Amino acid sequence: MKIILLKDSKKLGKEGDVVEVKDGYARNCLIPQGLALVVTEGSAKRLEEIKRVRAKVEDKKKQDFSKIKEKIEKISLTVSAEAKEDEELYGTINEAQILKLLQSEGVELEKDSLVLDEPIKKLGVYNLKVNIDAGIEATLRVWVVKK
Repeated sequence: MKIILLKDSKKLGKEGDVVEVKDGYARNCLIPQGLALVVTEGSAKRLEEIKRVRAKVEDKKKQDFSKIKEKIEKISLTVSAEAKEDEELYGTINEAQILKLLQSEGVELEKDSLVLDEPIKKLGVYNLKVNIDAGIEATLRVWVVKK
């Protein structure tokens, strides 16, 4: 039976997708719970409405992520740390410290969005990659200076 998903499902797909499922699963589980509609001429109109709304939401998300990207790329963070004579730090600077500094600048990010191959162990300037969303990346400049 072909159905239109009314809500996102990990196993079946996203809202608005037309998928083929077994008749019993559709009649006994998905349709009674309001998760799906049977594909008919009337439901095709509903499908178009769902797709239109989804497109608007996606466009809004992309605009928001672009604004966040611009904001991140304008920021230049400065971290002061204790260092030895050879510019090696006594400790390290990790994602959590950088995310906390970003938070103080007004940018909230998920923990896994900042890409740091290994903790920073030396003084210098670092360009870090920030994954904001699929396909949208920003570059954050971090200055590590001696206290």
